[in-house]
Amino acid sequence: MPSSEKPSVFAAGYLIFRRADALEFLLMEHQDRWDLPKGHVDHGESILHAAKRELWEETGISDSQIWTDPEFVFTSQYWVSKRKTPSQKALKQTTIYLGFGPPSLQIVCTEHIGYRWWAWNPPHRIQAQAIDPLLDQVAQHFERNPDVFAKFCS
Repeated sequence: MPSSEKPSVFAAGYLIFRRADALEFLLMEHQDRWDLPKGHVDHGESILHAAKRELWEETGISDSQIWTDPEFVFTSQYWVSKRKTPSQKALKQTTIYLGFGPPSLQIVCTEHIGYRWWAWNPPHRIQAQAIDPLLDQVAQHFERNPDVFAKFCS
């Protein structure tokens, strides 16, 4: 945790895996970076509901198309610039769930310029602040829980 201050900005999303020819995970393409399908938690909304809503809004993937791993939740905190006053910082907490879908998942980009299915071959070095620590934790989760990994890789 960056400080003892409480977060004032909350975001939630998913890391989605599928098994095509090999195990792959989904990242969304922004103009200058790769990111997960995620977004802000609305007032009064649960974090899991926000993650599912953002996944649907940004990819067209519905909750009924994926299986959410109940044993994995990744939470990180970091400082971000406020949108209306960029000189001011806010502590942001992001919660990411792990989901698995079929090879036939169709992606509909609504908020990004594209997407990519990345081959699962850790360690990955894609984006140091948010993506790499998550992928490192997923790799450890798969090592500790080979039954989850084997279910989608065999």
